[in-house]
Amino acid sequence: MKAVVYDAPLSYAITEIPTPEPGAGEVRIKVQQVGVCGTDLHIHAGDFMAEFPLIPGHEVVGVIDALGEGVVGLALGEQVAVNPNIYCGHCDYCLAGRLILCPNLKGMGSNFPGFFAEYSVVPATLVFSTQGLDPDVAVFAEPASCAMHGLESAQVRPGSSALVLGAGPTGLLLAQMLASGGASSVTVAAPTQYKLDTAEKLGVDRTVLIDRDDAEGNIDRLRAASPKGDGYDLVVEATGSAAVGAICVPLTRNGGTVLIYGVTHTTDTVAFHPFDVFRREITIKGSFAEITSVAAAISALRAGRVRTDGLITHRFHIDDYAQALEAVASNPDAHKVVLHT
Repeated sequence: MKAVVYDAPLSYAITEIPTPEPGAGEVRIKVQQVGVCGTDLHIHAGDFMAEFPLIPGHEVVGVIDALGEGVVGLALGEQVAVNPNIYCGHCDYCLAGRLILCPNLKGMGSNFPGFFAEYSVVPATLVFSTQGLDPDVAVFAEPASCAMHGLESAQVRPGSSALVLGAGPTGLLLAQMLASGGASSVTVAAPTQYKLDTAEKLGVDRTVLIDRDDAEGNIDRLRAASPKGDGYDLVVEATGSAAVGAICVPLTRNGGTVLIYGVTHTTDTVAFHPFDVFRREITIKGSFAEITSVAAAISALRAGRVRTDGLITHRFHIDDYAQALEAVASNPDAHKVVLHT
């Protein structure tokens, strides 16, 4: 089969390798398409705990084409998505049911072979049916799961106001979930107008065009756009930019929450005034990935509570993987990029 195979950071080849066979308790998936996201750029550079050699790719939709011994509840020809995250099951966090905090957490596409390939073998316990969903919707199962975990982490108070900084695909998925999850007002801010136009089409209450290089001006604009003119009960950093992260606390209302949702570089830092956090009792928390949110996310996609209309802007064949990476990294017209086989 054909696959994207890295032997080291920045070093890969699109090559032929043996098609894997499923063992007991496993299924083989014929890949239809895979989302390419900012995390894949981090993995390309050797970040995000990547381990090499590696086949990357973690946002998959495909069809089961082989069943290993003992697999039940799944059928040949069934369209599925995969939870790519695997916890150890024996550490203190796992035994306490706090699976996402597992220090031994591994991921398909970052530590184990992923889905930038024609076929992939995965444990059946990680496979979820998306039968009946358009593949262009089902390919968002994994990022929607991350958004669902973000909603769970935010613990939205009914009637609260929310600001999502960043209008990328996962930011817009989370914005929709916040709206259906209790927030009375959801604002999305970004420096790209067409992404804000997509946000409005997806039902976001308010959008604000911001300037990447004008932090103070952005604070003024966004505070003025808030429902009461004094900021937001929940501020979500969904860009992965430390510079954007630095404006989150000033935009948070007294007693509010800052949610770090975007993926920064491991060496990035953000400064804030601790007395301000102390005096106004601001909560700062993270939302890393997902591990138990896939079924809920797929249900939201099926019900139309989360829509993906207009998010996919670019499609590439696996042979054009380099172009797909470049589009994610630097094409201002790219929103969601998918790779197909």
